[in-house]
Amino acid sequence: MLNYIKESYKELVEKVSWPTFAQLQSSTIVVMVASLIFALVVLVMDISFENLMKGIYSFLGNIGH
Repeated sequence: MLNYIKESYKELVEKVSWPTFAQLQSSTIVVMVASLIFALVVLVMDISFENLMKGIYSFLGNIGH
């Protein structure tokens, strides 16, 4: 187990290439923009579905009267 921990630490320190702060900022902005776009798409779909269902229920309600 101790050997595993040593090797893991060595790999993290010596073999992994960590992004720079500028790269992290850029990636964060990309994720934030993509999340916002996804949220807006879901919002539009939700509002559209709500209006569609209101129309269907209204139509079905008028048939019964």
